[in-house]
Amino acid sequence: MNQALPIDPEAAEDAGGAHPIFAGAPSGVEFNKLRKRLIRLTREALERFGMVEPGTRWLVALSGGKDSYGLLALLLDLKWRGLLPVELLVCNLDQGQPNFPKHILPQFLTQVGVPHRIEYRDTYSIVTDKLPEGATYCALCSRLRRGHLYRIAREEGCSALVLGHHREDSLETFFMNLFHGGKLAAMPGKLLNDEGDVQVLRPLIYCAEDDLQRFSDAMAFPIIPCDLCGSQEGLERNAMKAMLNDIERRQPGRKDVMIRALGNVRPSHLLDPKLFDFAALTQDQS
Repeated sequence: MNQALPIDPEAAEDAGGAHPIFAGAPSGVEFNKLRKRLIRLTREALERFGMVEPGTRWLVALSGGKDSYGLLALLLDLKWRGLLPVELLVCNLDQGQPNFPKHILPQFLTQVGVPHRIEYRDTYSIVTDKLPEGATYCALCSRLRRGHLYRIAREEGCSALVLGHHREDSLETFFMNLFHGGKLAAMPGKLLNDEGDVQVLRPLIYCAEDDLQRFSDAMAFPIIPCDLCGSQEGLERNAMKAMLNDIERRQPGRKDVMIRALGNVRPSHLLDPKLFDFAALTQDQS
């Protein structure tokens, strides 16, 4: 059974020492505030979605981008403070993308003393071969990557695959589904794969992308840019990102309101009779 994390976060966050990944971190007030905010939001997601089962093993996907580095650092921070009683194994899936610097992640993970597995699978050639020039690579690339990560999780005895998706990822997915898919769906904090044997966890689902960018910059992570999907222009997700940023600029704080709305659903005020029995609504004749 999933168990809640220990309470008393202030005491834990103010504890002395830190994981070696924080060896070069700033010591200023602003960074400490940012770090505490990200820890608080991460713990909220872990607790709200019942992610933690003590003694289990998690496979943490590390792409080399700011989000996955931030995810790893925050999980290691929680483990260091005794707030995350699970074993972590970091995995990078080298997908054969052009100019991918293969040495960076192994060196970084060895330097900070984190158990890891580097897996090479040339999904890049598959994606570029099967899709016409100018097509969006994201969907196929993601499916291939996820399939390999599920396999690795099974091979390593991991009950969960942990991903670095954040608040904006969930909101952008919601609006893509709303505008183009004709459905109300976003990225959940926790789900089960189709086979039913690996959980997918997103502990950063309440964390703001801007905060993760500032955190990454302050920590000076060795960022590896994506030369596949990240290099394409005109993606629908980019349009959703621009729309959300414009809303936030005009009305600061709207993104936080929107992400909370995804956890505050009123089925009786939507239009889906599968979720609410509208036919059973009758007037009180008394």
